[in-house]
Amino acid sequence: MRKIIHIDMDAFYASVEQRDDPGLRGKPVVVAWKGAQSVVCAASYEARTFGVRSAMPALRAERLCPQAVFVPPDFTRYRAVSRATREIFARHTDLIEPLSLDEAYLDVTLNKQNLPAATQVAGRIRQAIADELHLTASAGIAPNKFLAKIASDWNKPNGQFVIRPEQVLTFLTALPVGRIPGVGKVMEGRLKSLGITAVGELRAWDAAALTQQFGKYGQRLHELARGVDEHPVQPDRPTRSISAEDTFAQDVPLAETEATLRRLAEKVWQSALKERLVSRTVVLKLKTSQFRQLTRSFTPPEPPASCAVLTDIALGLRERVADEGLRYRLVGVGLSNFREPAAQPLQPGLF
Repeated sequence: MRKIIHIDMDAFYASVEQRDDPGLRGKPVVVAWKGAQSVVCAASYEARTFGVRSAMPALRAERLCPQAVFVPPDFTRYRAVSRATREIFARHTDLIEPLSLDEAYLDVTLNKQNLPAATQVAGRIRQAIADELHLTASAGIAPNKFLAKIASDWNKPNGQFVIRPEQVLTFLTALPVGRIPGVGKVMEGRLKSLGITAVGELRAWDAAALTQQFGKYGQRLHELARGVDEHPVQPDRPTRSISAEDTFAQDVPLAETEATLRRLAEKVWQSALKERLVSRTVVLKLKTSQFRQLTRSFTPPEPPASCAVLTDIALGLRERVADEGLRYRLVGVGLSNFREPAAQPLQPGLF
């Protein structure tokens, strides 16, 4: 039985800005460059009360919260703070899997301090972050990564929540299916059309029925509904690709995929920005109503320099798909073929 902790820094970029500039404390801070193509990297909790969220267009954030203080991101500083948090993690375990600058999984089944409970480990880590970095973090403690990630969001900000092995099924029964990783609004709508709104209702379906409805992901849903996730914490795992995909409530023709592709491109761009990754290759993924998968990719001479460029490339890849009257159930946008960030410095004008 593993003991997994998911640590998630609270409003990380915005919190670093408020820590380093006392004049920003208590104010709605939005970390983003202003401009038509810019997206929000982070929002302080004061800004979130106005509905401002990460990955939102900066112009929309400005409309929602006219009094917001916009601060351009400083990734050099954020990366330094992120390294400091990982030094704190390393005092307790070497099994650390960073997901981004502000979150990571830790396997503390065997921990360096020989603490008997993972909750104690999480508490000490959070206290060290507060004492040494003057920031707050939230933690989820559970028998696997799937549950730990859900738990870390339970008592945010500056809290922790534990799901013990004997509590797993009870905890999951009433959980909305939208809290399952990979279940977006469209998938949530499809599940709702089948009478499935809570994980307990999902658990009533067998693997074969879910696979028939959702393909390979159906098997994953079957496992997660039972709290099963065997994926281990993988230290220093290199990021090979970043992608986002969505399944339509009803199969659509190719011409009606543009709005979804634009939204997915924004999501992927935000993820790459958050991790400071520079990609050379853009990938388009399509799945037909008959579950036939199509992919198209393009490696431009220079990496995409903005979300707008990424979006244009993704839409251009769609033009390379012959429109044979097929209907599509899923679309996705991805980035791969990464290069070192230092080889392609980011500039404010790019965003």
